[in-house]
Parts: sequence; C-alpha cells; structure tokens
Amino acid sequence: MNNKKSNQNNQVPNSENQAAKLAVIGAAITTLGDAITTISTGLALEEAQNQSKNNSQNNSHDIERLQRQIDELSNEIRQIKKMMMR
Repeated sequence: MNNKKSNQNNQVPNSENQAAKLAVIGAAITTLGDAITTISTGLALEEAQNQSKNNSQNNSHDIERLQRQIDELSNEIRQIKKMMMR
C-alpha cells in the first residue's frame, strides 16, 4: 500500500514535469512562428518598396513620353498656324 502511495506521489511531479516540458516546447514553437512571421513581413515590405520604386521609374518614363508627345503636337500646331498665315 505504501508503495502505491509512493508511486502516485512520483507520478504527480512527473505529470507536472511533462506539462512544464510541453509548455517550453509550445513556447519555442510559438517563438519560431513569430520569427517566421517577422521575416515574412520584412520580405513583403521589401517587395512593396521595390514595387513602389519600379512604379516611380515607370511613371517617370511615362511623363517623359507624354512630354515628347506634347512637344511634337506643339510643333505641329505651329506648323499649321504658319501654313494658315500664308
């Protein structure tokens, strides 16, 4: 009988020990998940910055193209005005 009581007392600390180990493992997994999330967020931010930079460059090219078209149209209007003045 004493032996049974001793086993039960030993099982309680073992159960608590296992629970503590599981808690540590769970915390480690959570920390790893948070690290992966942080890396993912950093990569997404970097991609957004690159995309913004590319859009800015594309906008700059578009503006230059539009300016050339405006210049060409202005020249054509001048030529038409000269032709009408003759």
